[in-house]
Amino acid sequence: MDKTIAILGTRGIPASYGGFETFAERLALYLVERGWRVTVYCQGLEGDEIRYEDMWKGVHRIVIPARRQGALGTMEFDWRCVRDAAERSHYNTAVFCLWLRLMGVTNLINMDGLEWHRQKWRFHERAWLWANERIGCWVGNHLIADHPAIADHLATRVKRAKITTIPYGGDRVDRSDETTLERYGVRSDNYGIVIARPEPENSILEIVQAFSKQRRDAKLVVLGVFYSDRNPYHNEVVNAASEEVLFVGPIYERSTLNALRQHARFYLHGHRVGGTNPSLVEALGAGNAVIAHDNVFNRWVAGSHARFFDSVSKCEEHMSALLGNDEEVAVMRAATVAQFESGLQWERVLGAYEVLFRKHMDMGERPRVRALARSEPVDGRL
Repeated sequence: MDKTIAILGTRGIPASYGGFETFAERLALYLVERGWRVTVYCQGLEGDEIRYEDMWKGVHRIVIPARRQGALGTMEFDWRCVRDAAERSHYNTAVFCLWLRLMGVTNLINMDGLEWHRQKWRFHERAWLWANERIGCWVGNHLIADHPAIADHLATRVKRAKITTIPYGGDRVDRSDETTLERYGVRSDNYGIVIARPEPENSILEIVQAFSKQRRDAKLVVLGVFYSDRNPYHNEVVNAASEEVLFVGPIYERSTLNALRQHARFYLHGHRVGGTNPSLVEALGAGNAVIAHDNVFNRWVAGSHARFFDSVSKCEEHMSALLGNDEEVAVMRAATVAQFESGLQWERVLGAYEVLFRKHMDMGERPRVRALARSEPVDGRL
């Protein structure tokens, strides 16, 4: 068996952007340890003009220059990666996978979330994302959904047998450096935390409004991009915040994130759209009590012991209850760990991917498998 795989549709590794990049890094390293030859396509820095290749921890990286910003730059990067992969007989925009299919290259596509549902897109952008998803369903040899609800949605497009559900993974965090909290001015078990991009469908405004309804003698730590006074939504969130809300910007250092998660009183998750959200899985791994937006995606991931909200008042009710009830917080934390250990650990998730890859090779399909394109833009914008 020629265990060769290329991973496209990501900014590249090592991960320094988001959940899918972290997943690509973990999968690449996992497969290399098991004797696979792994290539990951990486997007170069803006202004780079030289394409180059190197090795990183046993992973073959191909770095493609980024000639421009935004959607056109992302599409150009995806197209150049696909053409390179096809020429190398490796097995992103999903529409470009048609080229690989025509070249006889096996495509396993991670369809990611329902990107075209997001409020931030204008009509023509949603139309493009919707069409891109449909094309991905048709041209992929097999589809990977990270949530049962995503699999149900895809089953309206293709046969159920063409879909495998594998969730996102995380690490168990049971120890971290509490002194890290000092630089943010918070104390262990005396703050809530939310980690999300400041976009309407992530309910950041509602969460901040709920926390700011009264004085808490506690903090709400909000991680994400730096809020811009040129963005109307950012302004609305900041103006709604009390002095007990801390906007700390993006944090990519894993040890710092682990400490902030593990020592939080509770984790707030406002995402309304998507599948198995990486930030929610990582909160479970850290043993957080979880307050999440009430939808089918979050209920499946967080489990029955989490608290769920669908309004500002309900969110405020849950925060007030947990700030005043040590016993319930302890029960929720224990249930969270059990939920995480039921199947969201990286080892189990990555093992399921390898089983799927081997299955398609054992079926006699061309062994140069191309895996893990996703149907949304690689930089999250059009």
